Amino acid sequence: MSDEIIDKKIAKIREYLEVLNALKDDCIHKMKSDKVFRGSVLYYMYIVADSCVALAEMVIRLKNFPKPQSYAEAIDILGTQKILPDEFAYDFARIAGFRNFLAHDYEKVNYEEICQYMITRLDSISQYLQYIESHI
Repeated sequence: MSDEIIDKKIAKIREYLEVLNALKDDCIHKMKSDKVFRGSVLYYMYIVADSCVALAEMVIRLKNFPKPQSYAEAIDILGTQKILPDEFAYDFARIAGFRNFLAHDYEKVNYEEICQYMITRLDSISQYLQYIESHI
């Protein structure tokens, strides 16, 4: 695992965040009325959540940290190893559960909750990337 691969993953996540930021306006209404919009939001939210977990796993391999047993533990390890602040890591680890929800329970999506999650969490994803970049 190299710094270059991690840099590419971070760049891809930033691309996904740009798309999600562009989809924030009038999200709830568009989610209810436009299947293509709904699919785009759900896809990009899944791919950004999955990529955040994959990035954690990449950093763990690069730094030779203990191997995680779950997606959430990958984020927790970054907190334990001081890549992320403890409180941030604890809160951000929920992205793993969100990723699993989008992968397996997508038919149970509440449009308002998804839009609210997207609007409130994009900044924390950017912060996550900054923490990782400052330690790599």
